[in-house]
Amino acid sequence: MHKSNWMWIFPVAALGLMPVQQALAKTVKVTMKAVEAELPVDNAGKVMRTAWTFDGTVPGKTVRVREGDTVDFTLTNPETNSMSHSMDFHIAEVDVLNEFASIAPGETKHFTFKARLPGVYMYHCGTMPMQQHIANGMYGVIIVDPKNARNFPKADREYVLVQQQYFPDTSNTVALLENSGWTGSLINGKMFNYDPVHDGDAKQVLEAKPGERVRIYFVNANINNPVALHPIAGLWDRVYVGGNPNNTLYGLATYNVAVSEGSTFDIVSPAGRSTNVAIVDHAMGAAMRGAITVLMNKPDADPKKGRGDRITLR
Repeated sequence: MHKSNWMWIFPVAALGLMPVQQALAKTVKVTMKAVEAELPVDNAGKVMRTAWTFDGTVPGKTVRVREGDTVDFTLTNPETNSMSHSMDFHIAEVDVLNEFASIAPGETKHFTFKARLPGVYMYHCGTMPMQQHIANGMYGVIIVDPKNARNFPKADREYVLVQQQYFPDTSNTVALLENSGWTGSLINGKMFNYDPVHDGDAKQVLEAKPGERVRIYFVNANINNPVALHPIAGLWDRVYVGGNPNNTLYGLATYNVAVSEGSTFDIVSPAGRSTNVAIVDHAMGAAMRGAITVLMNKPDADPKKGRGDRITLR
C-alpha cells in the first residue's frame, strides 16, 4: 500500500477508537447519610462508643469506581443530628471551601468530581475540630481501579482494612492533637476484629486458598500515628504505593503507611500447604491494642469472602 494511504488510514483508525475509550468512563452516583449512633469497639459488644458515622457503620461503605469515572456525590445530614458534618474525598480535586464545606443538621450537600488517578484513598468528615470527627468514626475508603492493568495482576481475593486509634474520650480535642489517651487500635471499627488468636470473641478472619493472590486495600485512619504494615509469616509480594500500579515495589517485609494515606498490598501464600498469616502494625503499641488481622489460607476457604460485596467484612 502506498505510504500516503497508510498516513490516511492511521488517524481515521485512531479517531475511531476515541468514542469507545470515552464510553468506558461513567458517572457513579454515591449517596451517604451522617448517622450519629452507639457502636461497639470490641468483639464482645461490651465497650460502646458514641460514633459519628457515614450510613451507620465504621468505616463507612467502600466506594469503588474506575479511573476516569465521575463521582456524583450527595451527603445528607438529618435534622435529628446534633453536629454539622462534611465530606472530604482524598481523590477529589475541587474547592475545599465549596465542595468540602460543612452542612448543618437538616441540610444536604451535592458535588461531583472526576476520579482522575487510580489508587486507594481515604474519605472522611473534615468539619472542625477535624480530629474529633475522624476519631468518632467518620471515615471510609474509595477504590479507583486502574484502566491499565499491566502492572496490576488479577487478584484472587480482595479485602479492605482500615486502622484507627481508639480514644475513649473524644471530647478532649486537645488530647487528640497531643496523641494522649488512646487505648486501642481498631481494624474496621473494632479491636482484634479478625483475630480469634488474641480475642476469643472474634468471629471472623480473612480467608483464601493456598497459593491465591490476596490484595489488601489498606487505609491509615489514625489521628496521628503512621502504620508499619507487616505480614507475620509472609512477605508483601507487591506494594502499590498509594494504590497506584505505576508506583510498584516488590518483595517487602514491612511498609510504612502515613496518616490518611492508602496503599495496596499483594500477598501470595505457599501453594502446597495450609498457612496462617498475621497482618499487623509492627508498632507494638498498636498491634497489642488491636491492630492484628489473621489471614487463613486453607483449601476449604469460604468462596464468598474477599469477593463482591464481601471485601469489607462486617
